[in-house]
Amino acid sequence: MSSSVDGVGPAGRQATERVSAQTQAEHWQTKGEPVARRHAERGSVSGSLAVGVVLTMAGVLFATSAGTAAGTDLRNEGPDLAGLVRQESAQLNDQGARVSELRAEVDALSAQVDDISVRRLQDRAGALAVPAHVAPVSGPAVTVTLDDAPADRPLPPQAGPDDLVVHQQDVQAVVNALWAGGAEAMMLMDQRVISTSAVRCVGTTLHLQGRVYSPPYTITAIGDAAALQRSLDASAEVALYREYVQAYDLGYGVEESGRVELPAYEGPLTLQHARTPVDTDQPAVDG
Repeated sequence: MSSSVDGVGPAGRQATERVSAQTQAEHWQTKGEPVARRHAERGSVSGSLAVGVVLTMAGVLFATSAGTAAGTDLRNEGPDLAGLVRQESAQLNDQGARVSELRAEVDALSAQVDDISVRRLQDRAGALAVPAHVAPVSGPAVTVTLDDAPADRPLPPQAGPDDLVVHQQDVQAVVNALWAGGAEAMMLMDQRVISTSAVRCVGTTLHLQGRVYSPPYTITAIGDAAALQRSLDASAEVALYREYVQAYDLGYGVEESGRVELPAYEGPLTLQHARTPVDTDQPAVDG
């Protein structure tokens, strides 16, 4: 049995509630439109401000770049290293020539001194000049040439770029073998070297006593040609390089000369580092 409240039956109350709910929904929907529209407008204003800030910053950056460049290229690739090396090498050659002139002047002035004690010292210095490598020498010699593989040939299978160039250890191996073979004097490229001369390779160039060289590299040693050749053949390090010569066509040549003249050594004579091995009394030079 159904009952009613305030003269409205269950069916009427349900109809009233539906109308009220619909009216309330329409009210909030209508009320929410300005809010949503305001949010959209605020988002549009914020976006416009952000675009303006970005454009302003871009303008400042462009103006700064233009002022800094002052008509030049900001993408500077750095200094001309090759030109710098050439310039330093030229200065070194000039200074070396000046040193030679000063030495000649000193020798000429010393020869004019008429004193028996000075003459005795000069005689002693002259006797030590050849063993100290500070005097020119001449005699039969062996010249070894090392060179990179030809650049116009395709890369051999399983070979890298480092396999096709002469390395520091290759030059040092030849130098050590010649010293071990009894070389009396030695010249690397156009410079006289001694047992403490440091051979350094940087990239594909050789650095020796302040000068820079490119291959082919030549090492000339004065001494018994047969003994020097035997020492080269007995060197394990030289043999390893010759394996690369066979595999990758690097350059290796040995030539005997009847008589050559090597200039005096003009590099530093001061020994910086040395140690004595345990199994021998002879000093071993680290460099």
